[in-house]
Amino acid sequence: MSDLSIRHMRPNEIALAVDWAAAEGWNPGLADAPCFAAEDPQGFFIGELDGEPAAVISCVNYGVQFSFLGFYIVRPDLRGRGHGLKIWNAAIAHARPRVIGLDGVVAQQANYQKSGFALAYANVRYGGTVAAPPAPNALIVALSDVAMALIEADDATVFPAPRPAFLRAWINTPGHVGRALMRDGRLAGWGVIRPCRTGRKIGPLVADDRAGAEAILSALLASAGGGEVFLDVPAVNRDAVALAQDLGLLPVFETARMYTGAIPPLRIDRVFGVTTFELG
Repeated sequence: MSDLSIRHMRPNEIALAVDWAAAEGWNPGLADAPCFAAEDPQGFFIGELDGEPAAVISCVNYGVQFSFLGFYIVRPDLRGRGHGLKIWNAAIAHARPRVIGLDGVVAQQANYQKSGFALAYANVRYGGTVAAPPAPNALIVALSDVAMALIEADDATVFPAPRPAFLRAWINTPGHVGRALMRDGRLAGWGVIRPCRTGRKIGPLVADDRAGAEAILSALLASAGGGEVFLDVPAVNRDAVALAQDLGLLPVFETARMYTGAIPPLRIDRVFGVTTFELG
């Protein structure tokens, strides 16, 4: 029997989950914790033994129909004792009856299937060092200059549920840089780059086509002055894979995107960069 005590994390404790993710090699962003707390502060759990952290997990509810699970980590010296299953069950209970998504490590895919998750597709992290590109396309604007209603409507084509609080936090957090592509007065794509423990990650990167994604990506890289970057790409989007490869980035990590049920039809062909493996 596990004597793990499970409770909701306080907002200032979410940084612990981010630190543990960094220790696992997941390379989170420097300002991820407050952004992650924006959408569902009750969606983060900590398991304690004698008052000391032993396990963490998140299951962030987006509205009444969808939730996303992440940060599933048991302290290395306490693994194999049933603590993971106990905190997992607490997170799943928080999400029910919603459909739940996750980006799980490939090695655990069979275990997730036993819990009712079905594989949708693989996401691949590409990484490498790139030079700063020339001046961006004249149609590129600051993402902060675009009406949030337009961004939320565009996000609805690629994400299973509304997430306005998260998007506002993600776009407006100091250190995060957003760029958008406007065509004939219409939002044709957008993206965000943020500093991480190592280098920078680009996500989301959403566009109508590869040319648009490339223009936004170039503008984001220019804002950062080049350097080490990472881009998480749905393997089923061949144009996204080709864009990452043509940039000289190499695969460094892979996850299995899985769901417990049906989600709304999504335009994965428009996803050139996943927002985050932790929150979808």
